[in-house]
Amino acid sequence: IAAHRQARWLPGAGQVVVVSDDAADAYTAPGWPGRIVITTGMMRALTAAERRVLLAHERAHASGYHYLFTAAARLASAANPLLRPLAAAVGYSVERWADEQAAVAAGDRTLAARAIATAALAAQAAPAGRPVPAGAIGAVTDAAGMRGAGAVPRRVAALLQPPPRPRLLLLAVAVTLVAVSGLSALDAAHSLHSLIEFAQAAA
Repeated sequence: IAAHRQARWLPGAGQVVVVSDDAADAYTAPGWPGRIVITTGMMRALTAAERRVLLAHERAHASGYHYLFTAAARLASAANPLLRPLAAAVGYSVERWADEQAAVAAGDRTLAARAIATAALAAQAAPAGRPVPAGAIGAVTDAAGMRGAGAVPRRVAALLQPPPRPRLLLLAVAVTLVAVSGLSALDAAHSLHSLIEFAQAAA
């Protein structure tokens, strides 16, 4: 909510807002429509082609309202800690979703992989003033082999593979799980509210 309010009042009438900040960062603020915020530090870290990939990635988040999926998953995991792995999986899935849409928009999966790797390294390097390695893909994928690797190395590795086949059944199951989890969280919150009211009345 705070990010949305801040992005709404940033100068500029378009969807994309560039802010003067040496730290490399880019994100999509929730809302209708969502605004894409990118820092000058991130702009300097990427080539023109990589910037187009990054913007396509963020536009995919905005047009797909991905924050609704992640918000529902986080709400569910807050109500039921056993669902925390689901929240992490939903967060990773929406990033992969945006990655694939950016790769289609760019028409080059290797370029998309390089843009994601460079942006991730720039975000880590900028606060300390360290330069981004020239071989961004290798620097990310070699940081820790794919076994037990973090989200970004797995995303980059996936982009270096052929496009995945649509798994409609898996998508339907995931959406159902998120919906059920969200409804369960709302029911739990309602039950807690009723319990508090009952306790207050009894007191």
